[in-house]
Amino acid sequence: MGKGHDLFLNRELSWLEFNRRVLEEAMDQSVPLLERLKFLSITSSNLDEFFMVRVGGLLQLLEEGKNLFDPAGMTTRQQLAEISLRTHLLVAQQYACFMGEFGTKLAATGIRRLTPEQLSPEHAEYLERLFEREIYPILSPRAVATPVEFPLLTGLGLEILVRLKPASAASRKPRFALVTLPKRLSRFITVPVRQDGYDYILLEDVVTMFQERLFPGEAISECVPFRITRNADLIVREDLAGDLLVQLRGVLDARKRSDCVRLEVSKRASQTALTFLRKALNVDEAQTYLIPGPLDLTAYRDLAALAGFEGLKYEPWPPQSSPQIAPNESMFDVLGRRDILLLHPYESFEPVVRLVNQAADDPDVLAIKQILYRTSGNSPIVAALARAASKGKHVTAVVELKARFDEARNIDWARALEQSGVQVIYGLRGLKVHAKICIIVRREATGLRRYVHFGTGNYNEVTAQLYSDVSYLTSNEDFGVDATQFFNTITAYSQPIRYRKIEVAPLGLRAQLLALIDSEAQRCKQGQQGHIMAKLNSLVDTEIIQALYRASQQGVRIQLNVRGICCLRPGVPRLSQNIEVVSIVDRFLEHSRVLFFHHGGEPLVFISSADWMPRNLDRRVELLVPIEDNTLQERLIEALKVAFQDNVKARRLLPDGRYEKLTRTGAARDLRAQRWFYEQARDAAKQAQKDRFQTFIPERPAAPNAPR
Repeated sequence: MGKGHDLFLNRELSWLEFNRRVLEEAMDQSVPLLERLKFLSITSSNLDEFFMVRVGGLLQLLEEGKNLFDPAGMTTRQQLAEISLRTHLLVAQQYACFMGEFGTKLAATGIRRLTPEQLSPEHAEYLERLFEREIYPILSPRAVATPVEFPLLTGLGLEILVRLKPASAASRKPRFALVTLPKRLSRFITVPVRQDGYDYILLEDVVTMFQERLFPGEAISECVPFRITRNADLIVREDLAGDLLVQLRGVLDARKRSDCVRLEVSKRASQTALTFLRKALNVDEAQTYLIPGPLDLTAYRDLAALAGFEGLKYEPWPPQSSPQIAPNESMFDVLGRRDILLLHPYESFEPVVRLVNQAADDPDVLAIKQILYRTSGNSPIVAALARAASKGKHVTAVVELKARFDEARNIDWARALEQSGVQVIYGLRGLKVHAKICIIVRREATGLRRYVHFGTGNYNEVTAQLYSDVSYLTSNEDFGVDATQFFNTITAYSQPIRYRKIEVAPLGLRAQLLALIDSEAQRCKQGQQGHIMAKLNSLVDTEIIQALYRASQQGVRIQLNVRGICCLRPGVPRLSQNIEVVSIVDRFLEHSRVLFFHHGGEPLVFISSADWMPRNLDRRVELLVPIEDNTLQERLIEALKVAFQDNVKARRLLPDGRYEKLTRTGAARDLRAQRWFYEQARDAAKQAQKDRFQTFIPERPAAPNAPR
């Protein structure tokens, strides 16, 4: 099948291509201006995490003497060199975009950044008063005599290096001090001078304006903003004895002291200041990024959300009500009639929250079992679980403490739930629990009945308005049995068993996927039609990729919609000529995992929590859930097909790893998949509301013994 480096694209470079696609949205003139600014801020936050995790991990390998080859044939050192080259270019493109047209266009619409040189005497007087009252009392300058004495700095914080002139004419030795800008202070300081717009100045510019107040009597040579990124690719040693919660707190503390993997510093820094910082932080030129504008474009997400400039944002696309669910209707009644499929964020996440809330308050509900991976800061679902426990229901929550960058929040939620009487499981030793499932056990006239929610996304009502995901709700007995056995397997010492419907990683999910792919190949080999469609976040696993290559060689048509990393090379003659890969980057983050296999004309359709990556298939607890109802199957198949017809926001992956934007051809109409999904949901909700108004349903008195 060819050499490894011919078969696979490099994972890290594929991710950088994804971030470039996000940057292209920031550069797209058809996108509203503040939305473009938001995309620009997202490219910056994406890079932050990439350096903390991926670059940090590669540097750690080198420190351990492991200059290993990846599946694409690149060594660790080669990967780091290529990453540095491409990220420097990407950052240059970010700032060419930001420093070019953005400032001019924002100013033309009433949003102006003021520099110290542009301030009028009235401006300066106002800012001086503000500095004295609200900024100066908080700042604490620190003298730094040598690089060895450099203090411990927080990763991703904004700092100012101040170079003071030598203490005497006889001395040429520069003196340095540091000023940390507290994260609690707003980066954007409003200058209230106009009625019809918004003028602001950056916090670091205000501090620099009044630098003499921080160093009275000293002559200052320069003030240089800089920012560091630390390695966050630190893991819990679960092979060691001890409390997982205590170990995780140790990891969080270690991140504050880990190595610096990137230095961002103002381009106007002198060579003296730059040399001092590099020595102090132990970084080389490849790890240094000279920034020609404001550091930390991530902060501009706040500016992109500025109220009063709605004409510079997307038109609202509010989540719509499901036509299958009446407002305020009991979710138990709904699921007693039919299974429900919800396509978020086009359809509201509210029914899922309603189900858990109603379960918490329903006297007939005996137990609730749920996995929590990432939740919101003020989660109504967590509150409902705590309320249910306080009412005497048996509530079990698996809270995955190892969810990266949400560890601290999950630790707090776990403690709060325990104090409310919830039985809390801190994940599994050696595995991350990434499955999305909730089980509700209810006593009914016919006996105990189980209601189950399976999802592709987290139990987070905030991100459910921003991410595309799928919810499947059912009271089907087979799914209820599977869900209960699955939950018991991960909360006790139960041995894994064979499920009726679902499949689970890291046990049988990989084998099931390989069997499904091979089945399509075998059908093609026998002269039948073979067709696979899959929507994923990432495709990295080499065994899965090679199975897809074999299927392509047998003639199976394979359509992959992969938002982010894709290590498969499509369109290579005699290897992957029957494989098409597209990626959609639009206003909502594509997050759902949906799979289709033609299966001889009797389609098999699944939703899943798992991407096709080794970590998901081998090191996480994940679910693969079949959707068997014909109507629900048809909805998901249609959704998959629409994504491959997108000629507005879709890009096609080329064999060399580059992406090209798809364009309309011939008489074809523009089709933007996310707009299509929203309009379908909106029209269905309107029709359902109209139908309800045309049906008269008399209100009847409650039964004598009904709960009130």
